[in-house]
Amino acid sequence: MSSGRVAHLSRGPGVLLWLWKAVLVVGTGSKAWEIPAAPFSTSSNFSESVQWEPSCHHHSLQGGMSITADMPPRLEGTWVSTRCEARPGPEFLTRSYTFHASRQFIALQHYYSDGGCARPTYTLSVRGKLRLRQASWITRGATEAEHHLSRVAVAVHNPTAVGKLVDRLAPACEGPAALGQMAAGRVYELYNTRAGRACLAALGFSMTEMALVRVETQLHHSSHGGRKIQELFLGDIHTEWTQRTHHRPSGYQQPLQNAMHHVHPCPVCALVYRSTEQRPPVLPRTPAAALALEGRWVSQRCEARPSVLFLTRDFTFHPDRHAWEGVYRHYSDPGCSRATFTLRASGHYALGGPSDRLPGATELAFKVTRVKLTPWDESSVRLLNGTRPGHCGPSGRWEAGAERDVTPTAGCSALGVKLPHKEYELLKTELDPWKHPLLFTGERPTDGLSPDKPQRRPTSFQPPMLLCGRGKASPTHRTVSSGASSNSQQQIQFAASGSVRLAGLGLLALGAAGCSWFWLQ
Repeated sequence: MSSGRVAHLSRGPGVLLWLWKAVLVVGTGSKAWEIPAAPFSTSSNFSESVQWEPSCHHHSLQGGMSITADMPPRLEGTWVSTRCEARPGPEFLTRSYTFHASRQFIALQHYYSDGGCARPTYTLSVRGKLRLRQASWITRGATEAEHHLSRVAVAVHNPTAVGKLVDRLAPACEGPAALGQMAAGRVYELYNTRAGRACLAALGFSMTEMALVRVETQLHHSSHGGRKIQELFLGDIHTEWTQRTHHRPSGYQQPLQNAMHHVHPCPVCALVYRSTEQRPPVLPRTPAAALALEGRWVSQRCEARPSVLFLTRDFTFHPDRHAWEGVYRHYSDPGCSRATFTLRASGHYALGGPSDRLPGATELAFKVTRVKLTPWDESSVRLLNGTRPGHCGPSGRWEAGAERDVTPTAGCSALGVKLPHKEYELLKTELDPWKHPLLFTGERPTDGLSPDKPQRRPTSFQPPMLLCGRGKASPTHRTVSSGASSNSQQQIQFAASGSVRLAGLGLLALGAAGCSWFWLQ
């Protein structure tokens, strides 16, 4: 569990099995990018139903929930952040994106100097045109798109931010002429189609997130009637600053919600919706919550990760034993309805001090000492049964639906799982608008490397998980469970031995680099 790497057990096999299928496609003589993973039509071509344990329902999910995704997605309207977002770096921002039927869009990105988005520094106003293309052949359920920028402008909101921004822009910008005299409250154009300016790279600015688009519509059914929530998923931001401007996304960021169809209550939504480039939203300050990990935490939805990964997570923390256990259930579809394999990991963790980079977050070190694996489809079974004796659990005895312990073989070499394994993580707990506890774990690094060093700790978060209960309930086979124990300040010293990586059988067959497993994806 590190700043984003503790989940390395969750990415591998799903990616490899899919890539193996991609090899078969290439072998037919067709160009892979011409073959989308799903038909591209004007109507909703699939409906996804998410199954949750009754005892773990969020109150807004009680009574059932169905999720549909239209392809191509319908983007018209304004989509807003529902909380202060943390991007790798870290960068703190809120977003308000408006799409018109003419394919024109206006994107407002408000940046802040604090993790609560209460102190705005500058706002980027981005105008352009978005053209939807075909269904993505890499990320199932997503639509590929291309964007063209027509204008990018910046408004700085305080004198301190002016100085810092000028220092970043000056070496790269030939204009505007008044850049050195930039003043708070004024709008300065950094780019337009008539006179391009080399200012954007200095800010690490990129709209590559527009390359991958997905819109989900949630219908919540209850005795009081149904209500609709719409969410816009855009492509993920690379966790390495130097890579973000040319990164081609295969996963998603935290979704934006439709301003007309969002979760209620949402105090942040209204503030972001009313914002302008010169009047950024100032979010209300909320008291920092002490990290309280005890209990069971579950995914609130089917989660997507870069490199074609869909999963649900279920963590359990045992403070009395300083232990954690978790199950990561992987699927082949964005609705999490077709299971491929389940990983059950356990071990110990040590609680560190507060993060000096992400306010409200706490540093931890996790050690994985035991892993069990359950294949669910025939492709996974064949992959595991093809490993050499002594390198991945009981050789030749894998079968669908049967859990096997790979700890006696020090992991599973075919999947790059090596035990024991240590990772450095970053966790945070906070309350949602209904006062329900949420758990944020570190975002996984885009390059797939393990966060096995303190300097690789994450600087942003994955989607939050919901507290299921403080009891000792164990997860069912339909959910993914994972956890760690240790609320106390007592430090546990771990031997920094082992690393968990996905060797990537399919990738090796293609002569490419392997991917990493994510222990606490």
